[in-house]
Amino acid sequence: MHLNVGFAGTPGFAARALASIAEAGFTIPLVLTRPDKPKGRGLTVETSDVAREARDRGLRLEQPPSLKAVDASTPLLATPLDVLVVAAYGLILPHNVLRWPRHGCLNIHASLLPRWRGAAPIQRAIEAGDGRSGITIMKMDEGLDTGPIVTRHPVAIEARDTSGTLHAKLMELGAGAIVDTLCRLAREGRLDAQPQPGEGATYAAKVTPRDAGIDWTRDASAIDRQVRAFDPVPGAVTSLDGVAVKVWSAEPIDARDDDPAGSITVANDSLVVACGAGALKVTELQPAGGRRMTARAFASGRSLGAGARFEPVTG
Repeated sequence: MHLNVGFAGTPGFAARALASIAEAGFTIPLVLTRPDKPKGRGLTVETSDVAREARDRGLRLEQPPSLKAVDASTPLLATPLDVLVVAAYGLILPHNVLRWPRHGCLNIHASLLPRWRGAAPIQRAIEAGDGRSGITIMKMDEGLDTGPIVTRHPVAIEARDTSGTLHAKLMELGAGAIVDTLCRLAREGRLDAQPQPGEGATYAAKVTPRDAGIDWTRDASAIDRQVRAFDPVPGAVTSLDGVAVKVWSAEPIDARDDDPAGSITVANDSLVVACGAGALKVTELQPAGGRRMTARAFASGRSLGAGARFEPVTG
């Protein structure tokens, strides 16, 4: 069975899947991505990873700002599709778009659904201390990641995984999983799917700046998970003498609990920071406006003697 595979996605996670689908030889008559947008102080126009991938491969690219006004009379929905693959697109698909492809829409989701539906499944899995994550291929419905499951592919979350390292593993896993699923659809002409379990559903809320602020009264293991969950974006942040400092590399250690939370001790090539329970051994930081640096470089030239203490970021 020949398949016309449409694609909708925006960041690198999605671009890797698009490349995999193209390299597997499927016909891709249409790619959807978010519009280019100005970013940063210089308002440089930023093009999505999917847009670059589509243009490099000479694929038809459309960048509608919304799909809510799209109807059957528009040229977009006049394009015949057997299936639409969706990965981190960033736009809601209305009812008529979900019904557009002959075999519906397939989503590549970076969790083992129904756990961590929503925008930030990778970050929330690490933050919560989950032992595993994975990729779910599901048939999309009008709910938020509630559609029936076609296949799930688990992967272990290692002790020192960050969102960056887990993202890389899931990106490759997702690219392979969607090609396997499309090959099955082409071979069998249908895809069986099972409704999501009624129990175990959780919501992965979008990460906000407030999530990134470190509360040193929490236990060291929880802060360690926070640091890893928000690496590389947005970075877990604290404050020293009124200056914001991002903590990039750290691990929990056993320590006395009698020092005030946030108290800093310089120890060889690290900073040992007292927490509500235990302590965090910090080895890489980044002061506001500066570059990433080792704890030794950070401590050099700063007064980190008795009484030095990290505080919550205010404002």
